[in-house]
Amino acid sequence: MKPLTLKDVARQAGVSPKTVSRVINGEAYVRPEVRAAVQKVVDELGYRPNAFARELSSARSFLLGLYFDDPASAYAADVQRGALARCRALGYHLVVEQVTRDRPGWLAECEASLRSMRLGGAILTPPLCDWPELLDLFARMEVAVVRISPGDVDEHTAAVEMDERGAARELTEALIALGHRDIGFIQGNPEHHAAARRQEGFEAAMTAAGLALRPERTLPGDFTFRSGLAAGETLLSGPDRPSAIFAANDEMALGVLVAAMRAGIVVPDQLSIAGFDDAAIARMAWPPLSTVHQPHVEMAAAAVELLTRPAEGRKATPSLRLPHTLTLRDSTGPAPASETER
Repeated sequence: MKPLTLKDVARQAGVSPKTVSRVINGEAYVRPEVRAAVQKVVDELGYRPNAFARELSSARSFLLGLYFDDPASAYAADVQRGALARCRALGYHLVVEQVTRDRPGWLAECEASLRSMRLGGAILTPPLCDWPELLDLFARMEVAVVRISPGDVDEHTAAVEMDERGAARELTEALIALGHRDIGFIQGNPEHHAAARRQEGFEAAMTAAGLALRPERTLPGDFTFRSGLAAGETLLSGPDRPSAIFAANDEMALGVLVAAMRAGIVVPDQLSIAGFDDAAIARMAWPPLSTVHQPHVEMAAAAVELLTRPAEGRKATPSLRLPHTLTLRDSTGPAPASETER
């Protein structure tokens, strides 16, 4: 079958090929009713423009960059899925790049990579989204940036975020409502601003409930399974252990779950465990993890939407905050009777 062309869409919509091109490229000077009619034909025919051909015939790039420090994490998989799906729908291509600061010359390498590509924009995920030298590089190269979950929002770059602090507070309040009074907390990677916000939410809920924040109940972590396992083993050693543990992400919560299994502690009868993010592993674990559903897929799609708007559109909506959902599953339950009697 002969592939659809821009002229086929124009013929079906009863407009000129140039008008179709303007609609597909999101350009101005198209009446709303004409734009809607053309888009309807595009959707009905399933027309997808060739991104590289479009670049050759215009000054606009249809290649977006998605930047991670760890593209193999569960979080990264969800973000890639959301960004890829939205790019595909809008006729853009996506390239995934890894940037780490653990070796000399990393910034020069990143600059060389940018010079070799013609990016129409970049999505920066934590913690890259808060690296000043990286933000300065993109500004100098005149590449538009959207940051996901940055530490702060400024007028120079658009951002997509959620209420990390509020979500952590809600989850902690849910554990308290189940009768838990002695709750352990495992911190996230300190380079991620989200880690501090989640801890702040946990501590706010504990304080509001009049519960003690025991220093030995808060242990460091770095968002990896290994750190969750180590912290879980420490918190669960000996007779004086918490009745619930809130890990700042699902990978660490899974580590706690394994630590409990090794110690012969039954979840959730003897110990409740909660995570954060609602990654795929939260649903595949046994028992399935209670967690906060962070809309990673939707946040990535929204980042693509912002990047593909004209510059004026990004300035009009510099920040988007998407809603989270508290998801309670079988890893949490009522506190043991001995706990509620304290």
